[in-house]
Amino acid sequence: MNARHQANEYDGASLGEQLATIIAALPEDHLTLGELLDVFGDEGLLLLTMLLTLVFLIPVSIPGVSTVFGAAILLVGISRLIGRPLWLPARLRVKALPAAKLRPGLTGGLAWVRRLERISRPHRLRVLVNGRVQNLFNNLAFILAALLLMAPFGFVPFSNTLPALALLFLAAGMIQRDGVAVLLGYLANVGTIIYFGILIGGGGVAAHELLQRLAG
Repeated sequence: MNARHQANEYDGASLGEQLATIIAALPEDHLTLGELLDVFGDEGLLLLTMLLTLVFLIPVSIPGVSTVFGAAILLVGISRLIGRPLWLPARLRVKALPAAKLRPGLTGGLAWVRRLERISRPHRLRVLVNGRVQNLFNNLAFILAALLLMAPFGFVPFSNTLPALALLFLAAGMIQRDGVAVLLGYLANVGTIIYFGILIGGGGVAAHELLQRLAG
């Protein structure tokens, strides 16, 4: 794929249209994160993040994807925070991904982008997106969402969906300078932390009761 040609081709299209076009152009057998990065370029990292979150917005799980995609999104967040070009470890860059399994997941996740497009508007609540302090906190929230996505709860329903929604809102909000979408991203982060707290607390109670029964 020609990265610059692809980037120019999607100028002026909506976020959903851009992502749908990219998904349709994915190879049939496999692709790598490096190939995806070549398509988007450094200026399209937030759009790349949106693409990588789509597979977590559907109920079907693809084993191993949350770790690889989560790590890539985390590095995107760090690169934005420090103002440097994205660096991917060679092992992560050449990691082969099952394109045949990813395409249905990516396509299914586009429904969330369509919903987001109906509620997101550029340049709303700009106090949350304009300024160095706002950018700092938004990028930190982005990094937090990536870390939550990588948490080892993949077998639990919605454990990947909630942080993926946070990333989707934050990325779209920063692309469109939409403070409302960014705020929704913050709320999704808070919801994820509460949900994980309930899971951990419930697991602790269950383990305590089990130990008591074994001891008795």
